[in-house]
Order: sequence, then structure tokens, then C-alpha cells
Amino acid sequence: MLGEMPISSPGHEFDVAIVGGGPAGLAAGMYLARFLHSVIVVDAGDARAKLIPKSHNCPGFPDGVGGSELLGRLKAQAQRYGAGVVDGRVAGAKKRDGTFVLTTTFGTIRARRVVLATGIVDKAPAIEGLEEAVAAGTVRLCPVCDAYEAVGKRIGVVGPEHLALKEALFLKEYSGQVTLLANYPEDISDAARGMASAGGIEIWDTVEDLVARATGFGVVMADGAPMRELDVVYPAMGSDVRSELAVALGAECDAQGYVLVSRHLETSTAGLYAIGDVAEGLNQIAVAFGHAATAATHIHNALQSRPES
Repeated sequence: MLGEMPISSPGHEFDVAIVGGGPAGLAAGMYLARFLHSVIVVDAGDARAKLIPKSHNCPGFPDGVGGSELLGRLKAQAQRYGAGVVDGRVAGAKKRDGTFVLTTTFGTIRARRVVLATGIVDKAPAIEGLEEAVAAGTVRLCPVCDAYEAVGKRIGVVGPEHLALKEALFLKEYSGQVTLLANYPEDISDAARGMASAGGIEIWDTVEDLVARATGFGVVMADGAPMRELDVVYPAMGSDVRSELAVALGAECDAQGYVLVSRHLETSTAGLYAIGDVAEGLNQIAVAFGHAATAATHIHNALQSRPES
């Protein structure tokens, strides 16, 4: 049984190594273990899902589920079927004679196939108490996930205009009061102002600071105007894609760093797969599960030399 293997032993070999312990990586580990493959999931402990105070759009949880609880359930499910889930980081990777060699914080591991589920890191403004605000739901990172929870609230959107305006227009469907926040008038072009006005979106031009409160934010204005109030702030600042390992292994990425994949989630490097947020697409838990199932099935058939439809 995999649970009896010396997982931390240098040079240990697996059918599949999965880098990333978020929903995509853990679901892939569960699938592959149920396909009777030896699998190790290397979990750095920094899954984006940990930031979710409670998700109400994760299928199967009508009352919502916290990110940490969901990750715990997924880890237990993967381990139940024999996947090894190990705390650690992958510092380097190379492919030699058809085998992947990963250098980790607990030793060297080798695998016939590798799945990258390394995700992304959201960019956010420098707000004091940001982590607490995310946990309280007064800073939200994904309108596709939780705009429903912001229905009727006073919403502020911060970020470069091409991202912030798009997000503000999306959120306007949920609230009558959506505001773009800028430090200086020149931060938002005349064209963007026209589109915002047409969409019923306010613009506050001289925002100096956001002061976190238990139920929202006080907005300090640099022009001396009275402090204004918001219930929720959405950063629309983009993200950093964790595709360094993909690049090290020769996989092609797009201009933003997302790993390019086939319909089976295989990268341009044979035997290397990328699933979840690191592969461009809708950054959703449900998508991560679909990616995991698709990649795991393709890997299983490839390892068994079965044709894939």
C-alpha cells in the first residue's frame, strides 16, 4: 500500500506526481489512486481555496463550505484510496530519458507523469488587515464565485481601468451602487469614464486610503471630502500565474503565463499536465474538478497504453 511506502525517501518513484494541494491537485490524486496508480501530491499549503471563507457555489454544498473544510475533505478522500499527500515544495524539475525528476524540500522523487496544479496568486491592494477582511467577506476576490453574496451592497472596485471597468460592469447586475476607486483622475481615461457613466458606475478619483471595519470600509478621500462608506471591495488587479515549473520543463505558456494545454490538459511537454487555475480558464472549483477528472483519465489510459477517445 502507498501509505506504507517511504514517501520521503530520496529517489522514490511514482506513476504520477502532482504538484499542488488545492482542489484540482487533490481531486486528481483521488482519481489516479482509484485507478490503482501510485500517486504523490506535493502540497505547499498555500492553495488559493484556503482564502475562501465560505463558498456557496461549490456543487454539492447547498449551505456553503469553507475553503479549509473543503480541502480537508478532499485530502481525506484522496488518502482513503492510497494517494500520498506530503507537505513540501518542489524547488526544481527536469525530464530525463522520459522520466520526470522533481527536487523537493523532502528529497528527490521520480514520476512517469507529472500534473501541475500550482494555481495563481491574486494581486490585491495594500490594505491594512487584508487577510482579516478577506475572511470577513468585505474583500472578495472572485465576482463569478460570490457576486450573489454582494447583492444590493455598496461595492468598490480597485485596479487598472481595463480590468476594473469590466468587473464593475459585471457587478452592476447585482447592485445599484458600484464605484471605481482611483487615486488620481488621470488613472481613468475619458473613454473608460464614458463607459462607466453609461453603465451607471460612479468614479471616486481621489481615494487616499481604505480603512477596514467589521462590516466594510471607510474610504478616506485626499481632497478633504468627508469619509465615504463601502460594504465590499473587489480587487480587479489580475494575478501571478505559478507556471515556473512548467517553463522549466519546456511547456509553452501564453503571454500572461498560463500554461497552454490540449483538450486532455496535456502540455506541449509530453507527459506533463496542467490543471486548475494555472491553465487559463474560468477559475472555479467546479472547473478544477473537471480538469482533474479529464487529465487523470487520460493519464491512466496512456500509462495502460489504451487509446483515448
